[in-house]
Amino acid sequence: MSDWRADRIGSALRGENPAVIGRLPEAFAVIGDVQWLPGNCVLLSDDPHVGSLSDLSRARRRAFLESMADLGDAVGRACQEFDSQFRRVNLEVLGNTDPFLHAHVWPRYEWEPPELLRKPVWLYPAENWSDPATALGPEHDPLRAAITRHLFESG
Repeated sequence: MSDWRADRIGSALRGENPAVIGRLPEAFAVIGDVQWLPGNCVLLSDDPHVGSLSDLSRARRRAFLESMADLGDAVGRACQEFDSQFRRVNLEVLGNTDPFLHAHVWPRYEWEPPELLRKPVWLYPAENWSDPATALGPEHDPLRAAITRHLFESG
C-alpha cells in the first residue's frame, strides 16, 4: 500500500486512510496527523477534483459546510469531556497549500501559551507540525472514539 498521506482523499475513498473517522455528506472526517491541540481534525472533500468551495454547486457547498459544522460540534463536545480547559473550536477553510477542498477543525484550550491563545494556530512554531511527541498515535484513541461517537450519535 502506498503512503496514504500522498493521496489523502484517494486513500479515504479506497478505505486505506487510517485517519478517517467517518464519511459525511460531501466529505470525510479525519483526525489530524498531529495532536498538539488534542482533537485537531480535518474535513476532506470526498472529490479530489474540488479545489475550493466555489467549485461546488450551492447544494453541495451547503452539505460540505454543514458537515464542517457537525464535525466542529463533535470535536467540541468530545474535548469538553477530556479537558476542563477546553475553550472553543475554530473552523477554517483556507486552501493556501493543499490543492483540494478541506476544512480545519481546531480545538482551543485555556492552557495554550497566552501569546498564542487568541491567535491563529498557524502562528505556533513550525516544529509543532512534525513533533513525534504529539504525532497521532494509540494514546489518542479515546478522544478519537469520543469525537466519532458525538459525530454519529442520533439527535
